[in-house]
Formats: sequence, structure tokens, C-alpha cells
Amino acid sequence: MHNRTQNEATDLERRLHTRHRTGTTVYITTPGGTRRLCKAMNLSATGVFIETTNLGLRKGQHVELAFAINLGAITKLHRRTAVVAHVSRGGTGLMMEAYTAAAAARSG
Repeated sequence: MHNRTQNEATDLERRLHTRHRTGTTVYITTPGGTRRLCKAMNLSATGVFIETTNLGLRKGQHVELAFAINLGAITKLHRRTAVVAHVSRGGTGLMMEAYTAAAAARSG
């Protein structure tokens, strides 16, 4: 049981920002130029997990994201560059590029 508690603490330490459940629409553009409409399952200040199938993405690849934000009569697109953090059966975890560059600068 001690190992379980230790692993849970490690997982929490890795996340700097709280995740929020969402159903936001996300347009993802892959390195090959494929553009696909996806759904964000959870979102934080530094990352997002989106439902994806068969995009062929691998850890470390860069993608372009466009979040569709509904402002009533207007829908605004918020664009971000992200890096694939992990790919699982249900989707893809992405780290926002601005935070990736800042983390690399701190650790280097």
C-alpha cells in the first residue's frame, strides 16, 4: 500500500495545473497536414487530452491546435502549438508548446 500512495504522490507532483473536464471542440493539424475535428476531454493551463483515433501520432511530435470557443453569436478560434506527451487507446495527451519551451529552458 505504501507504493500506491508514493506513486499517487508522484503523479500529483508531475501536474503543475489542475485539469478540468470539458467537451470543447478542438481542430488538430498533424505533422503530415491532416486536419481533424476532435473533442477535448480535459484541459489545464499547460495541456489537453483529446479523443483521437488512428491519427498516427507519436510522443514528441508537434501539432497545431485550434480550440473553438463559443461566445454566443460568435465562435472564436484560439490557436496553440503543442507536443504529443502520450498516446493511449482513447486519445492523445498534449503539452502546450509555450510551456514545453519554458520547461526546457529551466532544466537546461
